[in-house]
Amino acid sequence: MHRRRVVRVPASSANLGPGFDAMAAALALHLELVVEETGELSVDADVPGVPLDRTNLVVRAFESLRPADGFSFRIRSQIPPGGGLGSSAAAIVAGLVAADHLFELDTDLLAAATALEGHPDNVAAALRGGFVICHEAGAERFDPAPGLEAVIAIPPERVATASARAALPPEVPLADAVHNAAHAAILVLGLARADLDLVARGLSDRIHQPRRAHLYPKSMELLERARELGAVGASISGAGPTVLFWSHWEATGQLIARLAEERPDWDVRRVGFAPEGASVRALV
Repeated sequence: MHRRRVVRVPASSANLGPGFDAMAAALALHLELVVEETGELSVDADVPGVPLDRTNLVVRAFESLRPADGFSFRIRSQIPPGGGLGSSAAAIVAGLVAADHLFELDTDLLAAATALEGHPDNVAAALRGGFVICHEAGAERFDPAPGLEAVIAIPPERVATASARAALPPEVPLADAVHNAAHAAILVLGLARADLDLVARGLSDRIHQPRRAHLYPKSMELLERARELGAVGASISGAGPTVLFWSHWEATGQLIARLAEERPDWDVRRVGFAPEGASVRALV
């Protein structure tokens, strides 16, 4: 009997303000992958512009563990590509989880995904769900604070990750590093205590967002007005240009209405912080 697996992986938002390259959260938008043993390699995807052959990122991740010959891959994704929402991390995690489960490999998935992605934050959130703090030995995860929701505002323009990386200097002033260390700690404390006032204070960043502001000035303008618009606060999602608004659930509807009014050409969505990471099940 031929083998089939369904893998579901959440989107993710990295950095979370002060936690540059060290913190991320899973978001309730998902990539779903169906891998089936059909006797030939084929790729079908609803994501515009992705390759439909073995150079597809899902297949490349799968093939980092085992050859994909004889398997069909069907990819359906709610994650907008190129917006800083972890679409590549979700693809990598999906391919790895599928191969690991099909071939019963017991792979260190976080290490394998980090090697392919180049940094651990998005892949750790995609694998484990919730909030993650990454360090040299892996990642620690904790649950989203109750009552806290996310709203994403995605501008029509995209920013290349390479451009966003190039905007950052190799060294930053000590005062900026101290500011971010303190505020990352405040953010984690606020999330652990479900204290949204602490979360609001903890989102302040002096390392990456100000130095990338010229790449997405409209996003930064909204971020700076987050409290005025009714949010707890906001952060640039990953390399941008998507803005992640942190919202108390009772204020989310009004926040979305304000954002739609301010940016009618942007894609504004209410999403939850996702406690569940990647999942896989066998289809018979």
